Amino acid sequence: MALKIVESCVNCWACADVCPSDAITRGSAHFEILAAKCTECDGEYADPQCAAICPVEGAILLADGTPANPAGSLTGIPPERLAEAMSEIQAR
Repeated sequence: MALKIVESCVNCWACADVCPSDAITRGSAHFEILAAKCTECDGEYADPQCAAICPVEGAILLADGTPANPAGSLTGIPPERLAEAMSEIQAR
């Protein structure tokens, strides 16, 4: 059982400070979660604390490989609407 931080991590340090098991470490390119230490906050919190505070959609993957914060979950903009919204903004 372990979560994973992927390349879209922006190295904001938020997750490292809230991890109750000290499973998050600074890797060469971005933060990493040490699988041997990660408990996914099971039994301590309703949700993994790193995912709850992460400001980047898709940066943390659950154990099954799905994003903890999928596209649109933080911005409130559905993925199918995002490209259209960005085009509108850039056209201004």
